Amino acid sequence: MWGEVARSFLEIALELTMLFIAISFLINLLQEFIPYAKMETLMRVSHPLLSGGLALVFAFVTPFCSCSTIPVVVNLLNNRIRFGIVMVFLFASPVLDPTILTLMTAVLGWKVALYYTLITSVLSIMIGFTLEKLGYEKEVKKVLVKNYDPIKNGLSLKGAINETIQLMKTVYPYLLIGAAIGSIIHGAVPTEFITQYFGGENWWLVPIAAVVGVPLYIRLSSMIPITQIMIAKGMALGPVMALMISSAGASLPELTLLNSIFTKKLVVAFVISVITMSTISGFLFYIV
Repeated sequence: MWGEVARSFLEIALELTMLFIAISFLINLLQEFIPYAKMETLMRVSHPLLSGGLALVFAFVTPFCSCSTIPVVVNLLNNRIRFGIVMVFLFASPVLDPTILTLMTAVLGWKVALYYTLITSVLSIMIGFTLEKLGYEKEVKKVLVKNYDPIKNGLSLKGAINETIQLMKTVYPYLLIGAAIGSIIHGAVPTEFITQYFGGENWWLVPIAAVVGVPLYIRLSSMIPITQIMIAKGMALGPVMALMISSAGASLPELTLLNSIFTKKLVVAFVISVITMSTISGFLFYIV
């Protein structure tokens, strides 16, 4: 059994490592051509729908985890970006990571990655503007970020390599953890067990997975290999995606940071929104 676990780990880790390094380097190299300052200006003055789309693009090209998104959120609020637009970015940034989406395409297929992107994008816009419509803008505290420089323009080849190395230090360990967990599930957990308890059309698994994902703080980089094995073992795609989105979209460390810039009322609304987004996404994956 453990020989199978080790073999599976090496295969998964090697495949994802090669993809991770290549994709991360390419994305960091392309940072030079992204007009971040102009995008912030357009988000401030454009029509709400266009600004929402720009917020999604901004979230996509700033691949941060849920915690490192917070300083960007504060910076956008300080620059008087519309509250609903900022919330769209807050929901979308942790789940729309170009590196992870490419890995998702390689591991789960382009249709899953496409549906995932479309569903999370639409729900991020809907929830962001809904919170604004409900008047949650007044629940934002006055916070300033000192010495904050979110954008590094003009990356050279050397800069792209350095950025890739830094990304490897911060994200790659989670990828290996996910590969290790996935290989253990592959080698040690019987397929019949997963099929019986986590497969099929058990709708109640989706909201449970959405709620459980928030305190787990499983990064998307860890979830990709775990997801691959769980689906191969027979787990339904709906609860897998609900768990993935909720664990990436909110976490206990992030909620602690949000508590410093939002009132408790808005923090609670944020958590409920992430769980709602994850649950709806999970149910939609049953359809597609």
